[in-house]
Amino acid sequence: MNNNRADKLVDYPFNKLRILLDGLSPPADLQPLKLSIGEPKHFPVQLIRSLDEHQESWSNYPSLDGTPKFREAVSNWCQRRFGLSGSLLSEPRTILPVAGTREALFLFAQAVVPQPSVPQPDFGEGALPPLVVIPNPYYAGYPGAAIMAGAEPLFLTGAGKRNSLPDLSSLSPETLNRVCLAYICSPSNPVGEAASLEYLIETIKIARKHNIVLAIDECSIDLYNYDPVPSGLQACESLGEGLDNVVVFQSLSKRSSAAGLRSGAVIGDPKLLQKFWNVRCFGGATVPEPVLAASADLWNDDIHVAETRAEIALRFDLAEEILNGRFEYYRPDAGFFLWLNVGDGERAAKLLWEEAGIEVMPGSFLARDLGEGNPCQEFIRIALVHKPNVVEDALYRIVEIL
Repeated sequence: MNNNRADKLVDYPFNKLRILLDGLSPPADLQPLKLSIGEPKHFPVQLIRSLDEHQESWSNYPSLDGTPKFREAVSNWCQRRFGLSGSLLSEPRTILPVAGTREALFLFAQAVVPQPSVPQPDFGEGALPPLVVIPNPYYAGYPGAAIMAGAEPLFLTGAGKRNSLPDLSSLSPETLNRVCLAYICSPSNPVGEAASLEYLIETIKIARKHNIVLAIDECSIDLYNYDPVPSGLQACESLGEGLDNVVVFQSLSKRSSAAGLRSGAVIGDPKLLQKFWNVRCFGGATVPEPVLAASADLWNDDIHVAETRAEIALRFDLAEEILNGRFEYYRPDAGFFLWLNVGDGERAAKLLWEEAGIEVMPGSFLARDLGEGNPCQEFIRIALVHKPNVVEDALYRIVEIL
């Protein structure tokens, strides 16, 4: 017995990176440095205190709905950060906690992707599969979610200056009618491009016209480098038609440098979140009550986030000083990734590991070849997550080798 969908899950980027570097050794006199993964290091000290204060709750089975304190904290953050009215989030099951946003992005597809319905005798069991739009380049979880839900991933080069935001208006009406779900990532991973409010409004209009669910991944939305990045929730409020067809994913992993806490929030259309809740009853990990309490404290505090932004700004100041004029360097709208054109990303990754002990992610591992070559073959992604002195040393080593 075998699930042939699982056989298609062959290109998880960190597995590909492990294979690429297998057999290669970093210099013995250098401490290896991992810049391939977005693990922020600006740790909020209040997290430990919050967990300690709620130790007695570890013995409780947590609710899928979370706690009133958690939901109120997320709602208040949305109102502060995005200028929302409280009424937009007032319906039950408009806010749910999740055990890390990656799990939520994956399981959400299981809740909303329908079974094939368009007759087509030449396709498998006699029907065309529904389509799930995925940006190209993309965050690794999206294709796997689409495949395991029985959909066909539709990789879409985007609108905007970095081509990372899917342009639904480029699709024919026939194709749009097959699309059931579209993943939007803003600020985008890996290139750090932020969607404008106008883009979000127009995308929501198209989605509602063709009954497409939008899963808007906003995990780095508080790590902006310039102006605050708008949310899909703001676009919904601007349209004045509620949250229909829109679900937004938020995370404390990036905002609060708490990746190991595995805590996020899903906010949006209560009809869709009821379906998501039903799926998670059977297969989702609930968030423990001490983690919910600590999470609420983090959502209620904006000071540590401002400190994180300031820390990231220092790293980008160093990057501008060292990389300006090289590798098509630019300062992204948000996030902490560098996206550098080094000519051949895989070759550069091997060189940096062997000669400098620095692990980076080849851009080609975060994109698909759509018939004209992999659009990210020339790039590498570098996570500026370490202290400024470590980042400075790493960047000088990268310049020296590449």
